[in-house]
Amino acid sequence: MAGNGTGDVAVAALSEFADGYYRVFSIDGSEVGFFRLGDKILAYENVCPHAGGPVCQGQIYRKVEEALAPDMRSAGLRFSDTRHLVCPWHGFEFNIETGCHPGDPSVRLTPVKVMVRGGQIYVGVAE
Repeated sequence: MAGNGTGDVAVAALSEFADGYYRVFSIDGSEVGFFRLGDKILAYENVCPHAGGPVCQGQIYRKVEEALAPDMRSAGLRFSDTRHLVCPWHGFEFNIETGCHPGDPSVRLTPVKVMVRGGQIYVGVAE
């Protein structure tokens, strides 16, 4: 990782991240998880709001939903396109795109400013 004089730190080449891939980097003494979802790169502090666990080191799963028949009876379970990150300490889940817990949107991951320029992923840091 290297600075570029603008307060941004180069993290990795975008080409190192396939869709669905993620990595955790230490930046300025803090751990940050970077996630690629299609053309988007998202970043969050690696701290679960529940108990401080290393949330960005958890597993990613497709959200499980209950399918309902027209009469509102259960038609079984299915996986949606929504991806959830599950904290390895206590199983708290977070929507990767929003950073929010599915049952309580006020419980959320702390986002980190991230951008892609010239095929390189950068994170914004305080000067």
